[in-house]
Amino acid sequence: MITGRFFLSLTLVLLISFGLADASIQRCRNVPGAVGFPSTAEWAALNASVAGRLVAVVPTVKFCSSRPGGCTPQQFASSVFLNEIPGAMNQINWEQDYDSVPPSLCLHNSTACGQGNVPLFAVLAESTNDIQKGVDFARANNLRLAVKASGHDYLGRSTAKNSLLISTHKLQSIQFTDDFRVGGKSKGTAVTVGSGVGLATLYRAAKTNGKIVVGGTASTLAAAGGYVQGGGHSYLSPTFGLAADNTLELTVVLADGSVVTANEVENTDLFWAMRGGGAGSWGVIVSATFQTFPTFNASISTGFIFSNSSQVMGQLTSAHARHIFDWDSFRVGQYFVLTTPDFLSMPESSGKFVMMVRTFFPNVTTEVAAGALQPFFDEATAVGALVTVETVESNINDALIAADDPVGVNMVVGSRLVPATAYKNSPTTFGDVYTQFLDSRTAAVFGFLVAGGKVAENANIPNAIHPGWRTAKVHLSLVNTWDDSASIAQVQGNETLFRDTQLPLLEKLSGTNAGAYSNEADVLEKNFQDTFFGPNYARLSAIKSKYDPLDLFIVGAGVGSERWDKAGICRI
Repeated sequence: MITGRFFLSLTLVLLISFGLADASIQRCRNVPGAVGFPSTAEWAALNASVAGRLVAVVPTVKFCSSRPGGCTPQQFASSVFLNEIPGAMNQINWEQDYDSVPPSLCLHNSTACGQGNVPLFAVLAESTNDIQKGVDFARANNLRLAVKASGHDYLGRSTAKNSLLISTHKLQSIQFTDDFRVGGKSKGTAVTVGSGVGLATLYRAAKTNGKIVVGGTASTLAAAGGYVQGGGHSYLSPTFGLAADNTLELTVVLADGSVVTANEVENTDLFWAMRGGGAGSWGVIVSATFQTFPTFNASISTGFIFSNSSQVMGQLTSAHARHIFDWDSFRVGQYFVLTTPDFLSMPESSGKFVMMVRTFFPNVTTEVAAGALQPFFDEATAVGALVTVETVESNINDALIAADDPVGVNMVVGSRLVPATAYKNSPTTFGDVYTQFLDSRTAAVFGFLVAGGKVAENANIPNAIHPGWRTAKVHLSLVNTWDDSASIAQVQGNETLFRDTQLPLLEKLSGTNAGAYSNEADVLEKNFQDTFFGPNYARLSAIKSKYDPLDLFIVGAGVGSERWDKAGICRI
C-alpha cells in the first residue's frame, strides 16, 4: 500500500501536473494551482495531526504498476483486494475523467496514467479524531471533500477529482448488546459497527452471537456507510424491513468538525435525513447501531433458465410477474436477473439468454420452498426453456456471506421502483418490455423482490425513505457496460443510454412517478430530487442547510448538488 512517506514527494508533482485552475473566487473549491490550495508544509502538518495516516492517492492501475509483479486479473476483479487500495472504486470507470480535454484516464490499455477522478490525498482514518482533522482541514482550505467506506458505489459518489478523501475502511469495531437504550428506553438487541465494517465480517460476528442484521450480499459493502443512508435493501427486507428502518443510532462527524449522536431523541432531524436521504450528503459516519434478530435457517432456491429466444424470455418474465404474489405468505426475498448471451461466465450460457432466480425462504423447509416455486418453473419448461434448480437449507448468516464480489469492470446502472399494482394489473406488459430490452442488447436487467411485506408495513416509521418503497413490489435495475477500448463517444453513449433510451421503456412498467433507489441508480437523472427523494426533498434540503451550510459534503445527485457543477468544484 502507498505509505505516508510518498505524499510529500508527490505534492509538488501534483501541483504542477494539474495546472493552474482559477479557484481563487469563493464560489469554487481550491484546486492545485489556486492561491488558496494548501502548501506542502500545510499538508505535512495535516499528516502529523493524523499520526502519519495521510497518503497520496493514485488510480488502481497505477497502484498495481508500482507493485512488484503488478496485480493479477483475479486481483483486479476482487472487491476484497480493491478495498485495501485508497483510490480504488469497484467499477473502474468511476476513477476516470472522461469529460476533461484531453480526458484523464488510467486504464489497463492506457499508454500513460492520469489522475482522473481519483482524490489527491486520503486520510486513512483509524479514529474519530482522524476524521475530524480531515474535515477541519478541508473546510479551512475550501477543498473538495470525498468520503469512502468501501468503494461499493454505483454512482461514483465516493471519489472526486482534486479532492481530499476521508477513508473509514479501518473503522472495524463491532459491539453487540442485549439492551440498547435510546433516551432511557430499551430498543432490544442491537449491534454497533464502525463505518468500515463489511457485510461478510458483520454476518460472521453476528452468527457467533446468535444474531442476524438486515444487510445485502456484497462482501465488502459497509453497512454503516452509504448503504444505510440510501435506505439499504436486503433479501431480508420483506421479513424485517429496509436497513434504514432498523437503524437505531448514528455517530457522525459534521461539517463543522463536531461529533454528534443522531437518534430518535438527539438530533432527530439529522437522524431522519440520514436514513434514506442519500449517501454522502450529511457528514462522516463513525458508527451506526442496528437492530438485531435471532439467527435462523432459510431455504435458498437457485434456478437457471436458458433459452435461445428473447421471445421465450419475455414469456418467462410475464409468467414470473403472474406468480410473484404466490410467495408473499413466506416473506421471501428474491433476486432475479435476465442477461443477454455470454454476459455470464458459465459454459451453459454460451449463446443463450439466461434468467437466474435466487429466492430466500425464511424458516421454511426445502420441500415447501421447492413446492412454492414449482408452478413458475413448470411454466418455464412448458415454453421450451431449459431449467435447472437447486434448493438447499442453510443458516441465514452463512447464506448471506459472500467471500468476494466480482468487480473491476466499467459499468453504470439506472433503475426504478415498480409498484405492486403494475404486477397485479399488467403482467403481460413485463414480457413485452423485457423482450425489447433483450433485443436492444441491454446487458442485464436485475430484479430485486425486496419490497412488500415489512417494507410496506413500515410506512409509518419516521425516516426519509422515498414513499415509493412502501408501495413497490420490485426494484428493477438496468446495467450497461463497456470495455476499456471504448472511445470517449462510446463511453458517453453508455453513460446516457438509460436516461435517453431505456427509461421511457422501463416507465411502461413503473409509471412516471414511481421513484428509484438512490444507491443503485443513474447519477445523471434529470430530476433526481423527485426520483430519489420524492416529497421529502424540501425538508432534506432545509436540514442540509442547517448542518452543512457551506456544502462541504456534495455528491452527484445528492441533496444540494443542484447548486454545483458536475465535478462539485464550482457553484452554478
